Amino acid sequence: MRQTATQLHAIAARRNLPLDPQGFLVDPALWNRGMARFIAKLDGTWPLTPEHWSVIYYLREHHLSYGALPPTSQICRTHGLDRHAVQRLFGSCREAWRIAGLPHPGDEALAYMV
Repeated sequence: MRQTATQLHAIAARRNLPLDPQGFLVDPALWNRGMARFIAKLDGTWPLTPEHWSVIYYLREHHLSYGALPPTSQICRTHGLDRHAVQRLFGSCREAWRIAGLPHPGDEALAYMV
């Protein structure tokens, strides 16, 4: 069962996880695989398969290198996945971004993360 942002924030606060009110990690440097698993379980995106981890690490590498969200088509093309793979694996780009431990991308970017 997927948690709402409010529920996720409440659980994170009880566990002292550094998430903002919408469930995004405040500092990507604090991310680790355990945190990714925790957020994925809360979001109902479980278990994380090698395909999930491939996308997660790609998102982190791209963000840390360029400071931006890569287009979904680029993620899928780079990993030889069909164009709907991110949605199939994570439910949405927003959830993939959160599980990857990346900070809030801004309201405009969130509008495109469906």
